[in-house]
Amino acid sequence: MNYLGDDRARARRADPKLILPECQSIIVLGLGYSNPELVSTEVGQNQPRGRVAAYAWGMDYHLVMPSKLQVLVKFIETQTGQSIPNRLYTDTGPVLERDLAMRAGLGWIGKNTCLINPKHGSYFLLAEILLAYPLEPDAPFETDHCGTCTRCMDACPTNCILPDRTLDAQSCISFLTIENKNDIPESLRPAIGNWVFGCDICQMICPWNKRFAAKEGDSSLAPRSSVAFPDLINELTFTTQEFNKKFKDSPIKRAKRKGYLRNVAVALGNAGDEKALPALEASGQDADSFVSDHVRWAQERIQKQR
Repeated sequence: MNYLGDDRARARRADPKLILPECQSIIVLGLGYSNPELVSTEVGQNQPRGRVAAYAWGMDYHLVMPSKLQVLVKFIETQTGQSIPNRLYTDTGPVLERDLAMRAGLGWIGKNTCLINPKHGSYFLLAEILLAYPLEPDAPFETDHCGTCTRCMDACPTNCILPDRTLDAQSCISFLTIENKNDIPESLRPAIGNWVFGCDICQMICPWNKRFAAKEGDSSLAPRSSVAFPDLINELTFTTQEFNKKFKDSPIKRAKRKGYLRNVAVALGNAGDEKALPALEASGQDADSFVSDHVRWAQERIQKQR
């Protein structure tokens, strides 16, 4: 992701005072979302189904979290009796969220590169408040509890989790289905499986989530019906208006209609269900060659499995 290498953003990540010159404290917070292994997945089996990463089942966290941060700032200002300059972030700016969270005592960065809390697992989103006010810091989280476990690395379909706790983003299913604005490389399409937006595999396999992650997260991120396990054949027919209506205020809008339909086509190809062929044939006429290329691939993959 080339935008991460921008010199100005890199400097701001290294020094929060370039963002807020008066900064004296940084508050790091986590907001939980649903555990994908504990939420009911009972859906009709007569049609091939896709999967969406659990953080995207409900409202877009970019819309949910800022108001919660503002409430906390107002509380602090009330307690101190003064207006306090601040900056709010939730995956929206040049802030090293996981490193700051570790320094704030929220957990350690696991081998899958996710921040893991020993009492809650990793199904939570991070946010930060840069504050022009001195607060007593919590102790940093300095221990690593991954040990010799490599389950996340072993389970990753694209082998994108590297031994040095970095991630090859261009091979990650989350990147390929969300941030990637180009074709999904053909060599990686079979590994996408039925994921149409994001991926939870490296978290679902993690022992810390299996043991400690709560079933439900914050109510503001509660799952919406038909989002978690979408009917792929139905989704493939979406017009722009239908896409925008279903995913209003959803993180899935980030992929845009053409990116989402690209992902749906690949998932249908991997499902290998002949019932999808008529819908694929119809959508192959899509004026956007970006989508139709993946549709043709899906058709060929299904036909080869006959």
